[in-house]
Amino acid sequence: MTRKQKRTLMRIGASALLLITAVLLPLEGLWRFLSFLPAYFVIGWDVLWRAVRNILHGRVFDENFLMALATIGAFCTGFFGEGEYPEAVFVMLFYQVGELFQGYAVGKSRRSISSLMDIRPDYANIEENGALRRVDPQSLHVGDVIVVKAGEKIPLDGMVLEGASSLDTSALTGEALPREVGPGDDVISGCVNQSGLLRVEVKKEFGESTVSRILDLVENAGSKKAKTENFITKFARYYTPAVVLSAAALGLILPIFLGNWASWISRALIFLVVSCPCALVISVPLSFFGGIGGASREGILIKGGNYLEALAHTETVVFDKTGTLTRGVFKVTAVYPESPFSEEAVLELAALAESYSEHPISRSLREACKNSLEPGRVADVQELSGRGVKALVDGKIVWAGNDKLMEEAGVDFEKREEPGTIVYVAVDRAYAGAILISDEKKPDAKETVALLKAAGVKRVVMLTGDAEKAGEAVAEELGIREVFTELLPADKVREVERLLGECSPKGKLAFVGDGINDAPVLSRADIGIAMGALGSDAAIEAADIVLMDDKPSKLSTAMRISRKTLRIVRENIIFALGVKVLVLLLSAFGLANMWAAVFADVGVSVIAILNAMRALKGR
Repeated sequence: MTRKQKRTLMRIGASALLLITAVLLPLEGLWRFLSFLPAYFVIGWDVLWRAVRNILHGRVFDENFLMALATIGAFCTGFFGEGEYPEAVFVMLFYQVGELFQGYAVGKSRRSISSLMDIRPDYANIEENGALRRVDPQSLHVGDVIVVKAGEKIPLDGMVLEGASSLDTSALTGEALPREVGPGDDVISGCVNQSGLLRVEVKKEFGESTVSRILDLVENAGSKKAKTENFITKFARYYTPAVVLSAAALGLILPIFLGNWASWISRALIFLVVSCPCALVISVPLSFFGGIGGASREGILIKGGNYLEALAHTETVVFDKTGTLTRGVFKVTAVYPESPFSEEAVLELAALAESYSEHPISRSLREACKNSLEPGRVADVQELSGRGVKALVDGKIVWAGNDKLMEEAGVDFEKREEPGTIVYVAVDRAYAGAILISDEKKPDAKETVALLKAAGVKRVVMLTGDAEKAGEAVAEELGIREVFTELLPADKVREVERLLGECSPKGKLAFVGDGINDAPVLSRADIGIAMGALGSDAAIEAADIVLMDDKPSKLSTAMRISRKTLRIVRENIIFALGVKVLVLLLSAFGLANMWAAVFADVGVSVIAILNAMRALKGR
């Protein structure tokens, strides 16, 4: 507990002892009244002060006002009958016990979420005169070299210059398996260096680093409230004045016609205690906060309760293909040589022609070629946009590209119809062969589609800029019935708008992309989800939900968390309102005492908060 909570606990103990003493003392009349006042003021002075302060600031109808009015009224009714003094102190005592428990529970939830995102680095090591010196990460700049020892957090995004190690990325991705890094690999802040010493060149300053962006998202998630949260806030605004006026009518108007002022005032006071809306105004936001925290534990960053709530109503899920359902890593899967060329010769010619290009297709050709590629063998390289490459290799003109390039070069070639990317190769306009390059599907992509359909998602759609054959082959293998191919970014936006128009009034559309080339579509969808976004600035900025690892199956996890959170919210609303309405009716008819009122307020709040804390457990 915090120091403030410990002081409250001491006050509760002291008030309880004073109350027991007052009950045991054989006093009557005014002396009995005075004997209970110390116990009341020890436990209730802060509630009374907050009630007065809020009234002076124009905030009348809150729980402090209700508790102060109810307990002071209970003391006043002691002049009309016996037994109201101890009840007044007990109501305030139990209210403070409930507030202490609520504060502890909320604090524990916040600490749990903070510990899940405990990735902010405390320091960075720089080397000076052969010794390491700790500095504030915020003081470092792009190009500085830092040293990360085993067991330390990586303080800033950068690139490994020296050393090899395993990184624990679980705080960011929820993934238990470590990530191996070496010279030339990019590393991001927030990961923990598990083994060797790393020298890292800083690529982003602290304010732009991954850890800063993530922490900013988590800290500001509470500002984007769900519709249910906004409804509860508005409900409490009208509910509290309504019950105060009802209590006034019960205690001050009915006795004029029915008599028995003491009895009706007592009923009105019980009515006031019951009416405190604490259970709703605390447990509902806490449920959404817990849901966001539980998701972050799984490596899923949700930017606000509104997106968490919308995700539960997802009706259509639209996937980008490359980098989302597939790895975006192209590999040579087949070579079809034309006599007299061999497979090795065709692959070597294509790799040499593409040796100066950084296109993913070019990299895959170079990686597949087993022979050493000497740059001196290549000259006069021309990249032909949308078609391929023309280069002088060993004094011969080599053409490597798609069918359009072959037609342009006047090459007599055999067009192949296979799923994937086909690179045709020609030497001095003589056809040498073809190379098939395929994009690897992610291991859990097929499972993801099945999980979404099992979760009640009505439509799963795939959009891709790939050729029709390649796109349809991937969709068929993954079990996706609707696929649209050969789309430019603007075409994807148009398709998403059409699909949005086909959703039901309450249904939502989620678009899942790699967050780099899909920013327009991520922004247009009801819920934009960035996939595989570890360290991607574009993803963190454009998306509403960020999946911090490379697993599309995390989407079904996020949907389960959102639906569980909404179920908890509904349970709390139904339970709290149901109990309150029941006890309010009983109190109006004189069938409920102050102890029932305490349960309807404090007891219901505690139970609702315990239920809300279940949302913290993501799975």
